[in-house]
Amino acid sequence: MAGGWMPNRGENMKKRISFTGLIAAAHTPFKADGALNLKAVERQAEHLARNGLSGVFVGGSTGESHSLTVPERLALSERWAAVLKGSAMPLIVHVGHNCTSDAATLAAQAERLGAAAISALAPSYFKPGNVTRLIECFAPVVRAAPRTPFYYYDIPSMTGVSLPVPAFLAEARRWLPTLAGIKYTCADLMQMQECMRADGGRWDILFGVDEHLLAGLALGARGAVGSSYNFAAPLYLRLIRAFEAGDLAAAREQQWRSVRLIRTLASLGYMGAAKAVMGMLGVDVGPARAPNGNPSPAQRRQLRKDLEALGFFGWIRGG
Repeated sequence: MAGGWMPNRGENMKKRISFTGLIAAAHTPFKADGALNLKAVERQAEHLARNGLSGVFVGGSTGESHSLTVPERLALSERWAAVLKGSAMPLIVHVGHNCTSDAATLAAQAERLGAAAISALAPSYFKPGNVTRLIECFAPVVRAAPRTPFYYYDIPSMTGVSLPVPAFLAEARRWLPTLAGIKYTCADLMQMQECMRADGGRWDILFGVDEHLLAGLALGARGAVGSSYNFAAPLYLRLIRAFEAGDLAAAREQQWRSVRLIRTLASLGYMGAAKAVMGMLGVDVGPARAPNGNPSPAQRRQLRKDLEALGFFGWIRGG
């Protein structure tokens, strides 16, 4: 699972594209007053590259996309594209929106910027009731970016859309010519296996549940997109190395560290706590935007103590 990507943009995506390694679901940086802080993107990118990330996924769930305006999302993607230009780190842009026209606008811009791929959540207020309706939502997105690989972002815990992904792949391949795979943020590992084996393993399945990464690797995942990779990538890279070396005991220990870390952050409200951790590491991405909350100063102090007690700061330094 060495980090990297292999772009093969053959006509109608007849050739495969695949991403490998850890891809950070990047935070959207805000100033203290909640305004975008695009100057912080360069610092984020430096931090991710230094910590061994293989790519960046921008404007997704961790990026608080549904709390951003379309102009803000366009500005965010443009900034990331400029910062990553000429680097070895590919950019994946989330373009999903409850308004399909806005999603198409975001997709068209991502293609103009040279994004390696785009991805989209299902509409989540008026929800598609079946796979056909879901595909119809994505068709304008694909048309707007006809040369850019497309990944369906399946995260039923957030969207409330729990349609069968294998059935989506079976039907969508006829109507979405740039479909490359799934950003699979779902705990249903039986379904994940069905997706990975569909059409002879044609589809790139990016695993999106950080606290289950070891299980994903065991089932064949080679690329993973996650929020905690922003601040705990060394832990997960050790997990991957241990797995690849056949040292399951060591890999399980790293996964157990991940579980305890995520539980600790979730107890305060994951988004705000995770952004606070980034600040502790010298990468100020500001507060979370409402409706997400943020830890109080006292809670931040206690969070640091809790992380120290866990051994977190030693973990990310290689301990």
